[in-house]
Amino acid sequence: MKEKTIFVCSECGYESPRWLGKCPQCGAWNSFREIKIDRKKRWTEEKEEVLSLDKIELTGGERIPTGIEEVDRVLGNGFLKGSIVLIGGDPGIGKSTLVLEIARNLAEKGYKILYVTGEESPEQIKQRAMRLKATNKNILIFPGQDLEEIKEIIEDASPSFLLVDSIQTVFSPELPQAPGSVSQVRECGLEFLRLTKKKKITTVLIGHVTKDGTLAGPRTLEHMMDVVLYLEGERKSGLRILRSSKNRFGSTEEIGIFEMSEEGLREVKDPSLHFVDLNHGEREGTAYTVLLEGKRPLVVEIQALVSPTPFNIPQRVTTGFDPRRLSMLLAVTEKFTGLMLRSMDIFLNVTGGIKIQDSSADLSVVMAMISSFRKKALPALSVFLGEVGLGGEIRPVSGLNKRIEEAKRLGFNNIYIPSASSPVKGDKRLKVYNNIREVIESCFG
Repeated sequence: MKEKTIFVCSECGYESPRWLGKCPQCGAWNSFREIKIDRKKRWTEEKEEVLSLDKIELTGGERIPTGIEEVDRVLGNGFLKGSIVLIGGDPGIGKSTLVLEIARNLAEKGYKILYVTGEESPEQIKQRAMRLKATNKNILIFPGQDLEEIKEIIEDASPSFLLVDSIQTVFSPELPQAPGSVSQVRECGLEFLRLTKKKKITTVLIGHVTKDGTLAGPRTLEHMMDVVLYLEGERKSGLRILRSSKNRFGSTEEIGIFEMSEEGLREVKDPSLHFVDLNHGEREGTAYTVLLEGKRPLVVEIQALVSPTPFNIPQRVTTGFDPRRLSMLLAVTEKFTGLMLRSMDIFLNVTGGIKIQDSSADLSVVMAMISSFRKKALPALSVFLGEVGLGGEIRPVSGLNKRIEEAKRLGFNNIYIPSASSPVKGDKRLKVYNNIREVIESCFG
């Protein structure tokens, strides 16, 4: 059987083996259209054979560094040859800039790059390339959106790297839906996956995100990818953080940190100095902690503002911290210290745009709130490390020695840690405590 008939909703892309009057997914009426799929044309004619696992020869596995240390850190020492990578982020966050900088470095090494742009004209790409000093003859620009045309260009150019900006603009002429629809994104993503594995090229797709921060299009698009990266940050602050939510060839715990400048994205070599300012003196409501992002320790500043509320229900506003964990820490603090915080408005901010996903920041959050509540600054050059349990105890955290060394490097003289840990003894800078009540008494008397 060479042809297959399916019915596709023109509104949401839902597929059905028969015609339906109402779409069960989006509820649209009379939206299904009949599509005949030529299997022989749509699918590859090459027949795959069954292979014994012990007879499969390993080919590829070559790592290709991007020339940007922060990107290589997140990828796991560079691109793996023959892999497909998806980069998502908000509009204007710097995805195209980052991809063009990667293309510049790879082109300087002699790799041929095919840059498919469906959103910008070649002139716009050239202007950005001039600003980034990326005008290299090895970078080929193709302003197209038709999937069949893109496949023909790939056959003719035989690039080592394929960059697509963006996957939401590419469409297959065999489907009636508009570019960016669920069916189009899924089908085009699957076709790029086939091309990547068949021709052993490395493909980078740029994707848009929705209002809730997830990649637009079907969830299956992320399942197809070998690596899924997110470029995050506030456009006004200039700080950009590259995270990995999926990586078949490396860790998903590493992050890359950049700063947007006129010359493009600039790597932040010492991020701890970027996130904290130790020259402002002692301030109430401010505490420091050390996070561990992959293998990299980061010193961050926690700011808290606690004030009486004029409303019936107090406000709980957080930036970069889980509000539900804040509620838990408030309950523990009230029960074991006697401080009445329930009638207070509490605002919590993690400076620098960092989002804390590490429980080691619990103790610093508690101390920042108490400092603001008591209107008294914490001891100078103090850093707080420890997870706060429901019994008010301070629990140990992973990688404590790395965190301590980073705090010492930046000049912190008072390092508060849980007693259950086993650091180097005899160091006067280390302050060991069992629970939050002991830490509060030590800092405030």
